[in-house]
Amino acid sequence: MEDLDLIGLFEIAEMAGVSPPAVANWRNRSADFPRPVVELKSGPVFRRREVRAWLKRRSKSVATIIATINLKGGVGKTTTTVAVAEMLSAEFGKKVLVIDLDPQTNATVMLVGEDKWKELNDNEHTLARLFQDALADPADRKFDLDKTIQRKVSNVADVRKVDLLPSSLDLIDVQDRLASMPSGKFYAANPVDVLKKATKPIIDEYDYVLIDCPPNLGIITLNGLRIADGYIIPTIPDILSTYGIPQIVKRVGAFAGEIGEQIEPYGIVISKYRAQLKLHTNTVRRLRKNSDAPVFDTVVSESGHIAEAAEFTELSTLRQKYGYQGQFDTYRSLTAEIMKAVA
Repeated sequence: MEDLDLIGLFEIAEMAGVSPPAVANWRNRSADFPRPVVELKSGPVFRRREVRAWLKRRSKSVATIIATINLKGGVGKTTTTVAVAEMLSAEFGKKVLVIDLDPQTNATVMLVGEDKWKELNDNEHTLARLFQDALADPADRKFDLDKTIQRKVSNVADVRKVDLLPSSLDLIDVQDRLASMPSGKFYAANPVDVLKKATKPIIDEYDYVLIDCPPNLGIITLNGLRIADGYIIPTIPDILSTYGIPQIVKRVGAFAGEIGEQIEPYGIVISKYRAQLKLHTNTVRRLRKNSDAPVFDTVVSESGHIAEAAEFTELSTLRQKYGYQGQFDTYRSLTAEIMKAVA
């Protein structure tokens, strides 16, 4: 599957926030600048993904996109996604977009509350509408990116730079039908490119984009992986929660090869850890010794306070939300580790 998302010098300049002559200078002076796909009279044309990767290596202004995935539910996937997003904003001053692809809508409810989610869902301002449009005639499409994206979300006053693309229970009904999506007039439509095309205008407004994926490797999840630079795997250190990790790494690697991209396994996040359980300590030891992906040093222990953080109540600080007995420090440390891993 070839990536045909092509851009010229002007679009690269817009992406990086510089002038077109500056991009021309980069091309002339940097031996590792991406090679053009073709040289036209109007100028060279490049693959967007290759240019984004080059800009990222050079610390230019492009988003780092991280998917969060596990094939088993209840492992702390959504809590990890939201906590890291809020830490990136409040503690590290980053601008973050959370994309909630999970039909359970937990990340959405954590960040905007149930009442706001119901309002968005009733007005079809969720990602379900985006994927429903992919199955509809062009004249019947209703997805509005500006109305769907929720700005400055979170119930914590300190969190000022987190935006959200909300989910919906209706994604459950859409998932299985996406495989039969019309290929379009020029056969260019692909069911795993729906999210990529929709978010392309805004994605590089952010420092980080975190994608909360469903607990499967279906087409909705592949849409998240399609735009991701890499992924993290939150897991409880037990047999059932870790059983699918080799499958995730293998399948994502195969998907990356099919689209001709790299999707890095940034690491496994140990969550809901109970030090008194021999099963947990043995599983962590095994994962660190012999795993399909690296394991982050930071371990998130099981905590009632963290579980209660899912409730949407107005708070002033992240310490109030995640807890004063080391829970806040744990998530801050994990966030710093993730930032280092993706750098």
